[in-house]
Amino acid sequence: MNEQISNAQSKMEKCLKSLEHEFSTVRAGRANPAVLDRILVDYYGTPTPIQQMAAVSVSEARILVVQPWDKTQLKPIEKAILASDIGITPTNDGSVLRLAFPQPTEDRRRELVKQIKKYGEEAKVTIRNVRRDTMEKFKTMKKNSEITEDDMKNLEKDIQKLTDKFCDNVDAAVADKEKEIMSI
Repeated sequence: MNEQISNAQSKMEKCLKSLEHEFSTVRAGRANPAVLDRILVDYYGTPTPIQQMAAVSVSEARILVVQPWDKTQLKPIEKAILASDIGITPTNDGSVLRLAFPQPTEDRRRELVKQIKKYGEEAKVTIRNVRRDTMEKFKTMKKNSEITEDDMKNLEKDIQKLTDKFCDNVDAAVADKEKEIMSI
């Protein structure tokens, strides 16, 4: 019984970590290497993440520097960044790419907040799905006479408390990220 709840808790924690990772990929005006996480470059026929092909660093608050280990891959990396949805045009000086992050406009910040809220809702749906799956397991255990009616009620209360706690954590993370974006 407690095993089911601890499994549910670990799944909810993974969901929260995933949400935090999603938030780190949102371009909020500051240079952050995580915005390049989803971009894949065709490296000799294999889609490869930029971080595996180059050193990515923050040189100034709003400038990201991408320095490929293989200089011949500078153009393909530049092409992949241009084709991505991050909306930044890299400058190529022949040895490194520089990505300058502009100050986001008010409209862009509102758009980012909508995106953040959408990620938060998706996380809460995932957490609720974990709760539903766990409740189904409890019902199966009750049906198989592994637990009593009282045990099931207590377990349902425990899993609901856990779900509420993680949904509150998601709401707090969304609020923090929203405040960060709107204060840029």
